[in-house]
Amino acid sequence: MLDRTLAPPFNKSTAFNLLLPEKQILKNGAKAYFVSGGNQEVVRVELVFPAGRWFEHTFGAAYFTANLLSKGTKTKTSFEIAQAFDHYGAHLEISPGLDVVSISLFSLNKNLESVLSLLFELIIDSSFQEKELEQIKSIYLQNLKVNNEKTSYQASKLIRKNLFGELHPYGKELNENDVSIILRDQLIDHHQQFFKDVTIFVSGKISTQNRRDVVQILASLPFIKGQDKTISAPDYNKTSLRIEKEGSVQSSIRMGKRTIDRNHADYADVLLLNHILGGYFGSRLMKNIREEKGLTYGINSSLNILKNSGFLVIGADVNKENLDLTLVEIRKELIRLCTEEINTVELNTARNHFIGSLQSEITTPFAHADKIKNMVMFNL
Repeated sequence: MLDRTLAPPFNKSTAFNLLLPEKQILKNGAKAYFVSGGNQEVVRVELVFPAGRWFEHTFGAAYFTANLLSKGTKTKTSFEIAQAFDHYGAHLEISPGLDVVSISLFSLNKNLESVLSLLFELIIDSSFQEKELEQIKSIYLQNLKVNNEKTSYQASKLIRKNLFGELHPYGKELNENDVSIILRDQLIDHHQQFFKDVTIFVSGKISTQNRRDVVQILASLPFIKGQDKTISAPDYNKTSLRIEKEGSVQSSIRMGKRTIDRNHADYADVLLLNHILGGYFGSRLMKNIREEKGLTYGINSSLNILKNSGFLVIGADVNKENLDLTLVEIRKELIRLCTEEINTVELNTARNHFIGSLQSEITTPFAHADKIKNMVMFNL
């Protein structure tokens, strides 16, 4: 009988074993990766298009094109589409990003063929109706008004603008004027140009029939390999901006700089060093500024790695009267990181936490597929 008065034995493991994907090139030329695992009768099909903000000719085209895909085809209204997914117990997620547009379909195994056929229709036959476009514009503008009242949103927007430039796809955010002048024809053009280069990731408890459905249905998508695009970010000067917001008792801090990408030889070292600085609850920034000084509820530093660049950001929200002291303490920690050797205890603690976090991130086949997607998309 199990003695519950005794703690289970401690088992330290550094194992990080990803499920092995099976790669298949469909007859249209698209690459599909099948990641089989799990016990639930559920499968996820993710389509990734290089169609994000990096590629658009009109600011906002990527966002609105992606969000209108499920809002009507030549034969179905947005309500009928939503009703069909609900009927089959399926869920559709569309995520327009700075580099890519990701479309994820979650389905019960037994219903995959039906919902996959519907997804196929959305991609090749979306109607981009004016009424739906105006509705999504209105929702976006309302959310923008709310976000513009938040100091955290303003600070995050400004740090990227200063790192990359206000006209660079990584540095610009849509404003009211950008949204108001977007036209339906521009979305159709974006769709026709950039939604033909697709990479497919299928994960879950994939049956033989599921795989057959994916191959047969998605092989009929029009496939044209996209062209890489080069955009130079302007040199940036070290600047410090303070923008007062009337009536606000909170200040949002963002400090950052452009940094290396995933393919750099020092990437793993920088990743662990950032973890020590501000990547987890036991980091130096948290210990100093939250636990010892009580200046903020939370502070962190993060590496944001994009397809064509990367940047490091330190972020915190503090009371206005604590702003200057917080900035002083952040700079102290940056200097200490450059001038004092990290002791063995601190290094091992951060390393163990980092490895444990990696292990906890791959508890589902979907999470395994996410890691494999990064390896494929970043040529790792």
